[in-house]
Parts: sequence; structure tokens; C-alpha cells
Amino acid sequence: MSNKEIKEYDKNNNLIYFKDSKGYESWKKYDKNNNEIYYKSSYGFECWQEFDENNNRIHYKNSNGFERWYKQNENNKQIKITQQEFKQIERNKVLFNNKKVNRFEIMDI
Repeated sequence: MSNKEIKEYDKNNNLIYFKDSKGYESWKKYDKNNNEIYYKSSYGFECWQEFDENNNRIHYKNSNGFERWYKQNENNKQIKITQQEFKQIERNKVLFNNKKVNRFEIMDI
């Protein structure tokens, strides 16, 4: 058996397909900022990621049921947050970006 590997890249030089001589394969997708947003292996494992406008990972989920949400702290370090905290942050972004908001509209009651 040969040691040949097959690699395919997108127009931004991101690896989108890989296959080795033993039959292992993987596929990847990227967002417009070249962040890896999807990965799948021939072993059945998959994962999905979301990033914010500053290319910080804000959500990760995999096919094993593992899921996490993130935000950046004051030192620009990624920290884990709950799904509820994530939803509140996203809700606040939408409200602040769409209109003038009074403080009672953003309270999570």
C-alpha cells in the first residue's frame, strides 16, 4: 500500500478534504473569515462551530453530544458560559443594533 495522501483546498487555501493511504477521510467547511465551522471524519465524528464578528469562537457542538458556548472576558480570554447567558448576549446585541432601547426591554424577566 502506498503512503499517498490526497488533499484538496478551497480558493483561500483552506484544507477542505483529506484522505490518507489507510482510508481515513475528513471534510471541512469555513466561513467568510476562514474560521473552520464544520468538520466531519470518515469515522462518523462531526463538529460545528460559530464565530462572532471578531473571529472569536462563540459556540461549539459535536456529534457526541458535547456542546459549549463562549464569550471573551475583559482580558480577551475565551471563557465558557451557559446557554442562557449566550442567548441573553445575542438578544442584547439585536436590541441595541436595531433601535433605541429602554432598560426594561433588555431585562430577562
